[in-house]
Amino acid sequence: MELRVIKAEEITSAVSRLFKECNYFIGDDITKALECAYQNEQSPVGKQVISQLLENNRIAAEEQIPICQDTGMAVLFVKYGDKVIVEDGSFRNAVESGVRQAYKDGYLRKSVVNDPVFDRINTKDNTPAIIHTEIVPGSKISITAGGKGFGSENMSAIKMLTPSYGKQGVMDFVLETVRKAGPNPCPPMIVGVGIGGTFEKAAVLAKKATFRPVDTDNPDPRYAEMEKQLLEQINRMGFGPAGLGGNTTALGVNIETYPTHIAGMPVAVNICCHAARHKTVII
Repeated sequence: MELRVIKAEEITSAVSRLFKECNYFIGDDITKALECAYQNEQSPVGKQVISQLLENNRIAAEEQIPICQDTGMAVLFVKYGDKVIVEDGSFRNAVESGVRQAYKDGYLRKSVVNDPVFDRINTKDNTPAIIHTEIVPGSKISITAGGKGFGSENMSAIKMLTPSYGKQGVMDFVLETVRKAGPNPCPPMIVGVGIGGTFEKAAVLAKKATFRPVDTDNPDPRYAEMEKQLLEQINRMGFGPAGLGGNTTALGVNIETYPTHIAGMPVAVNICCHAARHKTVII
C-alpha cells in the first residue's frame, strides 16, 4: 500500500467540526436512552427532569449552542493508519489547532489551566488536549472526540484488585464508586469500566468505555451480563435524575477489558454525566 499524504489543515478542520458538533448535538443513543428512561421512570420529579433534559438537548441542537456550560476538556481517541504522512505540520499541532479553533469560534467554555497545582492559569483556548493514539494498519485516520466535563470526572476512581477478588470484587468496587458519587455526577450517568492491563491502561479503558454508545453490549456475553447486572443494581440505588430520586440513576454501564498480569486485576471506573458528548470522523 502506498503512503497517503494528508494536509494538516484537513485534520484541524475535522477536529474543529467534531468538537462543535459534539457539544451541540447529543448522540442518538443518548436521546433514545433518555426517551426510554422517561417511559420507565417511576418518580414524577425524575420524569420531569428527564423531560427537561430532552428539551434542553433539542434546543441546543436547534440553536447550535452547548448542551452544557461545562464543555469539558478535549479528549480524543485516534486510530492512526501507518501509511499516513501529515504534511505542512505535525499531527499533534493540527489537533491542537482544531481544538483551539472550535472552542473560540464555537463559543465553548475554556476550562483548561496550565498547571495542576500551583499557577492554575487558564490557557484561554482549552488546550492542550488529551490524545490517545493507536497505530493501526492502513491509510486513514479515525478520530473520536469528546468534551469531558469534570463534575463527573471528579467522581471517578481506580483500584488495583488482585485476582482473588473475582467478578464480585469488580462489581462491588464499581457499585461502591457510584454510591460514593451519589448525585454529584449529574445523573442519569454513563458508567465506564476498564478492567485489566496496568494501572494506567485500566483508566484509559474506562474512559474509552464512556465513549461507546450506550445501546451496545460488550461482545463477550460474560461481560455483557455484568453490564446488565451493574446497571440494574445502580438504578436500584435511588439517586435518580439530577439526584432528586427515582429509578434512573444510570443510562448505561459499558465495560472494556484488556489482558493483564497473573498477579493483578486493575479496575477503573470513569463516570460520565448525561451529556455524553462524542463524535467520530474518518479522514
